[in-house]
Amino acid sequence: MSNSDRQHCMRKIGRDRSTLPAAWWRGRGPSILVRAAFLWLAAAAIAAPADVRSIRSSDTILELEAGESAPRLVTLSVPGRPVWTNRAPETLIGEVLTAVGKTPVHWALNARASQIEPAHVVFVYESAAPHLRLIWEWQVRAAFGPVEHQVRILNLDSHEMWLPFPDSLRFDWQVPREAALEHWFIDKGAGTPTPVGTHNNSLKDGYDWVGTSSTYAHSEDGSPQEVIPWILVQDAAQPHDGWYAGIEFSGRIRLQVRRTGDALSGSAGLNPAPGPAYTRLEPGETFETPVVFLGASRGGVDSAGNILRRWIREVLNNPRTWEDPAYPLTVNNSWGSGMAVDSTLTRRMIGESAELGFEMFHLDAGWFRGVGDWYADPRKFPDGIAAVAQEAHSHRLKFGLWVDWTQAGLSTAAGALNARDAKVRNWLVTALPLNWQPEPFKGQTIDIGVPAAHDWALTEVERIVADYRLDMLEHDGYLVAQGCERDDHPHAPPDPERTVIHRVGSPYLMESTNSTDVSYRAVRAYYDIYRRLREKHPAILLEACNDGGRMVDFGTAAHTDYFSFTDTYDPLSNRRGFYDASHVLPAAMLESYVERWPTARIENFRYMLRSGMLGWFTLMLDASAWSAEQHAAAKQQIEIYKTWLRPLIRDGDLYHVSARPDGVHWDGIEYFDPRRGAGVVYTFRGSTPDEAEHDFPLHGLSPEAAYSVRFQDGSSPDSVMSGSALLSPGLRVKLAYPNSSELIFLQETAAAPR
Repeated sequence: MSNSDRQHCMRKIGRDRSTLPAAWWRGRGPSILVRAAFLWLAAAAIAAPADVRSIRSSDTILELEAGESAPRLVTLSVPGRPVWTNRAPETLIGEVLTAVGKTPVHWALNARASQIEPAHVVFVYESAAPHLRLIWEWQVRAAFGPVEHQVRILNLDSHEMWLPFPDSLRFDWQVPREAALEHWFIDKGAGTPTPVGTHNNSLKDGYDWVGTSSTYAHSEDGSPQEVIPWILVQDAAQPHDGWYAGIEFSGRIRLQVRRTGDALSGSAGLNPAPGPAYTRLEPGETFETPVVFLGASRGGVDSAGNILRRWIREVLNNPRTWEDPAYPLTVNNSWGSGMAVDSTLTRRMIGESAELGFEMFHLDAGWFRGVGDWYADPRKFPDGIAAVAQEAHSHRLKFGLWVDWTQAGLSTAAGALNARDAKVRNWLVTALPLNWQPEPFKGQTIDIGVPAAHDWALTEVERIVADYRLDMLEHDGYLVAQGCERDDHPHAPPDPERTVIHRVGSPYLMESTNSTDVSYRAVRAYYDIYRRLREKHPAILLEACNDGGRMVDFGTAAHTDYFSFTDTYDPLSNRRGFYDASHVLPAAMLESYVERWPTARIENFRYMLRSGMLGWFTLMLDASAWSAEQHAAAKQQIEIYKTWLRPLIRDGDLYHVSARPDGVHWDGIEYFDPRRGAGVVYTFRGSTPDEAEHDFPLHGLSPEAAYSVRFQDGSSPDSVMSGSALLSPGLRVKLAYPNSSELIFLQETAAAPR
């Protein structure tokens, strides 16, 4: 009997003995031989690849089922906790476009090709005509944390076809109608952090939410703010049992959550709007949905975040980066002087950087001959950029460089990406009028999904890294095209009647029915370019700026080393943006740029610096304008960061011990590393004059343990406190001045607590 026959039989009689007559099990049914034959058949069916299978990490258990025509995610749970049951099988694509028009697809399980391993489950489905193979895959890549999922579709036919974009994940959880649920999601800090940033919505009957993410969206045009592509759904009551999901892709993606009666349904994957959206699949080519991760959680949003951040570090991030104990680095950046940067300024800043204790000098925009012409401006840097790198290296500093490498300009110099050149013109996403001019550091985006454009970009970034002796490369601007009006690129052609081109400023942006396919292919090209760059330059650090935080996502986390998460750099914006993004991304990856801000007192100056020291710290100021007191304070804070803060930022659990910063009241962030028994609490007093003290209930401590409590600035006497007291009512902090701060260090001790 075939596997298929056994599976069919099992579906008819049930998977466990509770579906059989009781007489069978009490010896009054068929003969022993018949019963033995039946039990063999049942056991064989259970062992078949299409039966329900489990895949798990230490905190996430999934049950998966291979049906005859579609697979299903059956259940999700935390070990020993309530189960989330999914009622709907996967919705596989039902038709494709071929030369004869819409062609239906009928899927059937290929049990022989399926694969069942403890940490890897693959169910394979095939369609005879058109000849397609679909691979439905789940994988555990760490002992803890979420499980990853992807769908791949292979064209086994002899002709091309066009696929509608399938979702990466669909769910239809059955939930009690009376259950009180919460839905958490996080806005990107693109441009500037939003007024809310971290959302916790009551997920009631009738709730219907859609969140989108891309690499270029602007909320000022009235569209909703884009989100970091992650959601958390949990029970509103303790211990907050729930689940979370995220998408590991930087293109146009969409998440949906809706609640209707006893159903909690939704999806995650590529954004099909504006539709109809299709992608070309050549013979022998494979389409891959963005990878999603799905995890069970317990204990609330910070508990889920502490698991996810550690998982991202182990699974997605570059391991070589984390091997350096100086990661995240302290950086001095030239952008405080804007485009006016030159060799005189850089030499002075490099000397100041070394004296202050920084570890990298970052040369920002303004060094080049023109947009798309990534060679040194000879008037500003007559000795070239390699000479700047040599100067930095001679001071034992790493050297980083800003480049907007997918932007074409009008330079006619050799090696420039000239938008008027016939070759480059074929790579542009839209035709440019004769009067078009680039901005000082933005030009017109090329479509790197075009193989020739990809190859040029790869060669150019490799040249820049090698010739300029870079330790770090920052990419900015609109790396991935928003859309493309060309019909001779590999992506789908646009619909001329549904195409919008925004001809305001530079670059020109466009959107049409092919935008998701343009984005999909360009993102894959971007990932490939950086993968190959790392192969040639394994020690290179990669920063994703992308117009100030528009690319803060898990796909970029897998291909770069840190993010600029907002383009607004005052203390409040830095803390708000960090508060939001640190729910789901490692703090070491989250870069704050610190710029000039009013500091009447030295307490205000430390407040400004510390607001940028919650994660990766980059100063964006010419320190030559500082007073001697400020210079000494900055040097001290940088040393504290490197010695005491950085190990906790790298390795500690993170807790949001206050409401989101509003600049008026107190706010704080706690790190605690249970392996070292050490932690720190960053506390910030707001602008209001009548809140001189505040209690911060801490997290992650042992109630039975004692902790030494050290106030870095001496705002309160050092002491020893019990863990139970620090947990509740909490750590009391007193500060004399508005817009001031304090660092309170914790260390588990054997001394008797007070």
